[in-house]
Amino acid sequence: MSSFIDLHMMLRPLSILLGATIFFSCQNEASKKPFTELLKDVEGISGNEEYLGSPYVTAGDRLYMVGHQDGTFPDLGFHVEGEMGGIWNHPIKLMDGFTVAITSDNNYYCLNKADEFINYPIANKHIFNSQVPGLHIERFQFVPDGREGMVIEFEIKNVDKSRKSIQFEFTGHTDLLPVWLGERVGMIDSVDNLEFDDKRQAWRGKDAGNEWYVLFGSGRPTKHSEEPSSTCNYNPQGKGKAGKLSYDLTIAPEKSEVITFYIAGSYKSQNELEKTYDLLHEYADNYLKDKITHYRKIADKSKVTIPDKELEKAFEWVKYNTEWLVREVPEIGRGLGAGMPDYPWWFGVDNEYTLKGAIATGRKDLVYSTIELIHKLSESNGNGQVIHEVSTNGVIFNPGNINETPQFASLIWWVYQWTGDRAFLEKYYPFILQGMDWLMEENDEDGNLFPDGYGMMEIHGLESEMIDVAVYTQKAFDDVSQMAEVLEDAETKDKYRSLASELKQKINDEFWVAEFNSYADFIGTTAEALKMIDAAIVRADTLNKPWAVEELQATKKKVQTYPRNQKRGFVMFHNWVVNTPMEMGIADQDKAIKALDKGKGFVNPFGVFVTGIDRDDASEYEDGSFAGSKVFSYTGAVMTLPTGVQAVAENNYGRPDEALDYLKRMTRSFSYALPGSIYEVSPDYGMMAQAWNLYSYAVPIVTQFFGIQPDAANKVINISPSLPTGWNEAKIENVEIGDNELSIIYEVKDGILKAEIIQKSGDWEIKFKIPGDKKGKALLNNKEVETKEGTLVFGGGKNTVEVPN
Repeated sequence: MSSFIDLHMMLRPLSILLGATIFFSCQNEASKKPFTELLKDVEGISGNEEYLGSPYVTAGDRLYMVGHQDGTFPDLGFHVEGEMGGIWNHPIKLMDGFTVAITSDNNYYCLNKADEFINYPIANKHIFNSQVPGLHIERFQFVPDGREGMVIEFEIKNVDKSRKSIQFEFTGHTDLLPVWLGERVGMIDSVDNLEFDDKRQAWRGKDAGNEWYVLFGSGRPTKHSEEPSSTCNYNPQGKGKAGKLSYDLTIAPEKSEVITFYIAGSYKSQNELEKTYDLLHEYADNYLKDKITHYRKIADKSKVTIPDKELEKAFEWVKYNTEWLVREVPEIGRGLGAGMPDYPWWFGVDNEYTLKGAIATGRKDLVYSTIELIHKLSESNGNGQVIHEVSTNGVIFNPGNINETPQFASLIWWVYQWTGDRAFLEKYYPFILQGMDWLMEENDEDGNLFPDGYGMMEIHGLESEMIDVAVYTQKAFDDVSQMAEVLEDAETKDKYRSLASELKQKINDEFWVAEFNSYADFIGTTAEALKMIDAAIVRADTLNKPWAVEELQATKKKVQTYPRNQKRGFVMFHNWVVNTPMEMGIADQDKAIKALDKGKGFVNPFGVFVTGIDRDDASEYEDGSFAGSKVFSYTGAVMTLPTGVQAVAENNYGRPDEALDYLKRMTRSFSYALPGSIYEVSPDYGMMAQAWNLYSYAVPIVTQFFGIQPDAANKVINISPSLPTGWNEAKIENVEIGDNELSIIYEVKDGILKAEIIQKSGDWEIKFKIPGDKKGKALLNNKEVETKEGTLVFGGGKNTVEVPN
């Protein structure tokens, strides 16, 4: 909320505010201008007609609404089965949704078949221009941040030549119930009861067994009844009730009528509920302006201008998508959820990827609050283990997979490099050391430095020594040693530096399988491998992947000759995690190139397969929707995280063109089903907005293509550009690093790379590395200078560099 609103509220007693609210509503609501007039400079993206029957989200940090683009609210989702749509005010749900019906000339129409859906970063709109003769109707909605409520506006335009007298009917369907795992903390759903609030001309719903409330209305005088619409056939599941609000409207030819509804919720008290409702009613315009301003600031941070305009737009909107997933429950904390609609709560590993992209795009506030939340929740484990999944009621579903603990350590070091915040590092260092002790003492039974247990691939039975767990552990060893050096803990520094070196060598020696040109999925015994091969053959055969069946049968025949209890690396599933040694940059150069080339065989036009054996020869040509199973499953999936990991991996070994190819594949999913968003499973399955997409875009673009790699604690910014072929002009602006801000403009011409580098704090040092390790002379501010081992070092607020490209 702006300071103006805060001051305004302090100067006006709430009782006066309420009276003014009702008076304003009765006198001026009909003549108010629509909210959409505030969106003239806000980009909207129209959806595809064939996906009108698929989900969208209207998001705020306290409340959000999920429905279908056609304007309906079907039962959807699997965590709380059939209940993940509608309006949620975590840790409770408020409503299944609502229906709108129009009576005109004694005919009845239900607004359930929108002709068009438009998504904005801060709102969305449904357009109905063919359902009601003579009327063009637009439904616009947004959720103010920081408020347990939302605003829905209908603009009804008479496009006929005669005056229209219509009845407008809004029917809200309450469904006050607890979030997933609520029963574990005594959150038990009861029937809802409705009561009409005469003062506000609104329906108030309450769960009979809990202090859970919802309030919805327009503030206008209304006829009301407790019943569902007789025009719209909508019968959602659950213990909710339907409250109808009806309004008689008269609209002159070529004129419009605007009617606005406010929905508020509370999981605490009726008093808080009514306060929220009244604030929404009074200040909706200001809340929308604030939201527009907030999202503009998000867009302006780490803003890129590049030749590939579709990639440029996708990156901008991925930053918006991330903001849609911010979930705050004050009693628990504030942090990024994983995905909409079924994973709106908090995950360790999802954030361990996502927050690397968030800090690189100027979201220190969100990074700090999310890390604090994950840390606080993880402390309940009592051993340094980092949690995997926590519902918004605070119930921990999974205390953590093995990879999450080392990845947390690496996240903290990554953020420290961007912020230089020593207090931040000191705060989490003891917890990290505790977690590393737990990781190696409790999960490395044979003491070979490869922890046992699930990593990113949660395949039943596949929890031996996983490649990603080993790789992320090695990276954590290295990062912890650097933390220890900063914090002058010499013993820990030496210990983990030695472990990092040893484990890097062991990964390259023991996980590498030369006959496949690939790192192994896992290391295990022959007996374990044979069980997994049989399971993999069944999977490949079921999915009709004959090449995979043939390869697996040949592998089985060979494995059967091995001693039964001998441990070794096995390539079996070709899971995407075999690329993590390149993602973390620890693969030997020759092995890395072979493995990256191998990885090119497990793609389709949208990106990388989660499990490589799900691919077949037709995959490269498939460009239609993903055929998911009736029971939610990732079998056969191409996902954004594996694709982003592969882009990062390619860049690490000097192959920006290959990295760009993966980003372009991923970008083909942009706006495919939900305009302005990229689905978790490409192109249109799983979560319609996914947090870790920010990692998949921001890390390769900001830190690799543009080459920004900070050392904020020492006021140093390393710049090592690696531009793809064809990026002859590229610009990045307003990159936040510590208390500094950086912008770079690149131009490539006649084999020369020209870089204009502008920083807010001229006392910081820039270390600019010439692309391709070229050495010799360069131009700095039009003066010839010698480079030091291919690097230019300089300070000042604005500099121009010209080097061989």
